[in-house]
Amino acid sequence: MSQEDDERLIALESKLAHQEYLLDSLNQTVYRLQKQLDELDTLASGLIQQVAQLRAHSSDNALPHEKPPHY
Repeated sequence: MSQEDDERLIALESKLAHQEYLLDSLNQTVYRLQKQLDELDTLASGLIQQVAQLRAHSSDNALPHEKPPHY
């Protein structure tokens, strides 16, 4: 191999190593974001259930629609 071929091979290996590093970094980011989305989905489901329960309980004691006293 010539000197030029060696330099090109080193440059390609360097680029490949950098791309592997970026790919690993992106994979970790995607994993973290998916984990966060799963947690938020669980939280949202719990909040939806709480709101449904509050609506069910408040409809039992609900007053007819009337204007607030400051009107």
